[in-house]
Amino acid sequence: MTFGFAPPPSAGSASRVGRMLQPAEWAAAGIPLLRNPREVVTGLHSRHLPTPSTAVVAVLDPDERLTASASFIRRAAAVDGWDFRNALLAQLRRVIPHDLRRRTPIRTAVLLYCREGEGRWTEEDGAWMWGLRDACTLHGLRCGAYITLTRDGWRVLGEGRGGRRPNSASLPTEVGVAVEGDGDAKALPRPRLGARKALSHSAAG
Repeated sequence: MTFGFAPPPSAGSASRVGRMLQPAEWAAAGIPLLRNPREVVTGLHSRHLPTPSTAVVAVLDPDERLTASASFIRRAAAVDGWDFRNALLAQLRRVIPHDLRRRTPIRTAVLLYCREGEGRWTEEDGAWMWGLRDACTLHGLRCGAYITLTRDGWRVLGEGRGGRRPNSASLPTEVGVAVEGDGDAKALPRPRLGARKALSHSAAG
């Protein structure tokens, strides 16, 4: 499936962007579907209020409840999955212990990236996908959805699901109005008591 994807880059441009995943590779990777992507997106937006160039990585338990999340600003000059992987892995290590001792991952990491431009796939998205997949492997997590947040709204790449709000220009009050009108959208539940203090960590990277 290649919902909303732009044409693949040429071989020359692919060599410049370094490590990245093409849309077909991502679609074939068996990424688990979110049961309620609108709920996840709205909850992460309300917690981190991302602006363009902000990445929000979140860890969900088997019931799709938020376990940990962190936001940071993309500062790498080059579009390279290696740099994105290292940034994501650093944030994951700060907010949640790894699950490398488990035979099968039980928690899933998802990535919400707020950026300029249209919601369809770009080379930068391909690098983030590569970085998310590799960071999950190194931290003992399942690789989950990759979501873009632009002025057009939010989109789960590879699934064809999305919405107009929240978007990259949404304010907290605007999101609240939109959620109230949608009816089926709810904020992500708060982390359980006794969890680590860094569960909703926001840092500049």
